[in-house]
This record gives sequence, C-alpha cells and structure tokens, in this order.
Amino acid sequence: MDQPHLIVIFGATGDLARRKLLPGIMHLVQSQLVPDSRIIGVSLDDFDDDGFRAFAEQACREFGTRAGGTDQWDDFAAKLSYVNVKDGPEALAQQAAKQEAALGGRHGRLHYLSVPPKAALDVVKTLEAADLVTDSRIIMEKPFGTDLASAVALNASIHEVFGESQIFRIDHFLGKEAALNILAFRFANGLFEPIWNRNFIDHVQIDVPETLGLDGRTGFYEGTGAFKDMVVTHLFQVLAFMAMEPPTSLDSDSISEEKNKVFRSMLPLDPREVVRGQYQGYRDEPGVAGDSDTDTFVALRAEIDNWRWAGVPFYLRTGKKLAEGARIISIAFREPPKSMFPSGSGVGLSGPDHLTFDLADASRMSLSFYGKRPGPGMKLDKLSMQFAMQETDRAGDVLEAYERLIYDAMRGERTLFTTAEGIERLWEISAPLLTDTPPVRAYPPGTWGPNAVHQLIAPKAWRLPFERSWRKPNTTAD
Repeated sequence: MDQPHLIVIFGATGDLARRKLLPGIMHLVQSQLVPDSRIIGVSLDDFDDDGFRAFAEQACREFGTRAGGTDQWDDFAAKLSYVNVKDGPEALAQQAAKQEAALGGRHGRLHYLSVPPKAALDVVKTLEAADLVTDSRIIMEKPFGTDLASAVALNASIHEVFGESQIFRIDHFLGKEAALNILAFRFANGLFEPIWNRNFIDHVQIDVPETLGLDGRTGFYEGTGAFKDMVVTHLFQVLAFMAMEPPTSLDSDSISEEKNKVFRSMLPLDPREVVRGQYQGYRDEPGVAGDSDTDTFVALRAEIDNWRWAGVPFYLRTGKKLAEGARIISIAFREPPKSMFPSGSGVGLSGPDHLTFDLADASRMSLSFYGKRPGPGMKLDKLSMQFAMQETDRAGDVLEAYERLIYDAMRGERTLFTTAEGIERLWEISAPLLTDTPPVRAYPPGTWGPNAVHQLIAPKAWRLPFERSWRKPNTTAD
C-alpha cells in the first residue's frame, strides 16, 4: 500500500485504544506496511497534543509487543494530535485539514469508532458535519444491534452517511493468523477438502471459554450477555469460515458472498437446544440487578441446511469465569466400522478422530488418530500430529489481529469483515431464542458451565478439556 492515511480514533483514550489500537498503528507505521500517516485522537479527556502523546507513549511501552527505541517513538509521536469531543465537529475539521495538508497529495481516511454502540451514530454525524466522509472508511466495533430490528435500523442510519463499501464491522477473532489458515488448509490441500462434508464429518465444536470476569464492564454486559456479545459477532463468523463453499477467488467480495450463503442456509435456533448460564456471584457485581437474567455462559446447537452440511450439528460454547481460556475449532470425523479389531484393542475408546484448530495468538493445529501401540498384539493408542506457528522461520512476521484488520481496512480488503446482510441474517435466525429465552442456570466459577451442557451434546462429549495436551514447539509430540 503506497497511499498515506489520516487515521482518526474515536475513543482514543479508552482501554481498547490503549491496549491494541495505538501500539498496533505504531507497528504498522514503523514497519512501513503503512506509508506516512497522521493520527488524530478524539475523546472526552482534557488533553492537548502533548498530553495525548504522553498517554500514547505509556500505552505503547506497556502493551506494545515489539521493542522500539527513543528515535522510533519520537518519529511516531510527531504524527499524533488530539481533539476534544466537546470542541465539536469544527475543531475536528480544522485539525484534519492541518494534518492532511502535512500529508500532501492523494491520501485515504480511516475512522476507528472505538466507542460504545449507543455513541456510534453520534460519531457518524460528527464525521458528516466535519466533512470527513469522502474517500474514507470507518471501522465499527460490536455489537451491531441487539436484535433484527435494531440491526436493520442501525445499518439504515449509517447508510444515510456512509455507503456499505465504506463500512468495516470488525471481528478480531477473524483477524488472527489461524483464521486465514483455515482457508489455506481447506482449499490449498487436496487431502482435506474432499472429506469436508456430511459424509465424513460427524459434528463440529467451536469453543471459546474465558477465565476472566467482567472487568468493570457490567454496564455494557447487563444489556448484552454472552450470546449477543460473543456468538452473533464472533462464533458465528468463525463457523462461516469453517463451513463456507470454495469461493471463485480469494478476493473479498467472493469470500463475503460464500460466508453470507452459510448464514442464509442456517436454520433458526431452537431454544430447546440452547443452554444459558450465569456464574455464581454475578448478581453481586456492581451495577447488576439482584434478579438479573443476563447470561454469562451460552452453549447451543446450530445447523446448516445445505447439501454439504445437512444433518451435521455445530456445537458452540462460550462463557465467563470458566475453567480454561481457549479458542478452539474441533472437527470430529465419522468413525469407521470396528468389527475387525479384537475386544480390548482400545479402538474407539478415546472417541473419533479429530482435526483441531487453535485460534489463540500462538496458533496451532492438531490431527488425532488411532495407531498401533508398539509390541505384541493389536493394542491401539490415540496419537496426534501437531503443528505450531512458532515452529516456522516466519513466526516473527505474524500481525496481531487488530494490526491486520486496520491494515486490511486501509486497503479496502473486506474478507475478514461482516456485511450488513450477514449481520441482519444472523439476528434473524436468533429471533426464536430472543423471543423464547431459556432461563439461566447457575454454575460455579472455574468450572465448564452448567451441567446441562452435557445433555445438549450427548451422546457426544465436549473436547475441552483435552485428553492430551498441546506439545511445546520443537519438542516431541505427546
């Protein structure tokens, strides 16, 4: 990319900007993936330019993952400026004009809306009043509505100012290297795509447990909950990458269309196949009602009614204060007949063969299978072949999720972003659950959620926790 950019961050002193956006943009600029750029921070704090630069320096030194010297920081600091929201669109327009004059020539505009959902439309109107809509793109944070009606209304309001091609609805799960590796794994290898269907796959699990609680986010979470916060905006997006048909090409329009085909084929959720939970002690959190029905845990069964996936259940699970933190896709293959093996051989004892993708920052893949135990007789053990991204000599080239997504938005690359059609369809299939919501079931912190999750998936079993641990890079497999 050779086009300079004006980057405007709304909510520039918030937690996301401090932990991810400012360190990420600094790396993109210093690595020269992004040419000369200017960054305007917009927020409610009483900063001037120097105050914002001091804030950004502390953020980059605390949360940046790549060491940089004083000279590098000074060069980046010179690109930073600040506008207080209270000064209105006029002040933003003046600062933008000043920074764009410094860039000179043709340049792009990227606006990052790191603000609560209720403030998004105000920011859009501010950008319109500041005349910063032309030649610009905006990145929006989840959630994109809370039901179908609110999503439709939100999209319609934004479309009054920005065209759909200018809007980038972000999902940081899809920004991870492992998510794109799913496409490479499926479509670049003749070994796996022929068996990627209902004839060979028994079921799929997408599991994103978290050990963390709310960390002061009760005000947001009380009106949202685990399903709206995580499933619609994250887990369903991962499901689409895993289940989509081969695109005609790897351009963003083709991939977006295949993802939307998956969403169109999904059956409406059945409330009887959804388990909602709430960790014990949630109602004692500040700002939480004593009779709160907010889910901090959800597990559900989803189905895709098309030729490839008809009859294959997709089990999704996520929640707060669970036993482990992980981001796992686990694909269980159908089991072959076992009549030829003698009793006591161990065949089938550890369940079906699995292909596992770990979407964590240290991305990994594993293929488990049965093999003969060395020695006399026919005794079988469950074995695995594993791959870790850190084992490659290009591990240092990996971009963090927000870095990749900001970079893609600057280039107009929409592969990893959600469309208005896609998000509205997901709220549509969620309508039965939102209308007939099952009660929440209490679960102790540090567990795997309510016991009812086992009945949801029976006679199958959840893959987490794993029977075998991931091996460390450059060591022998377990």
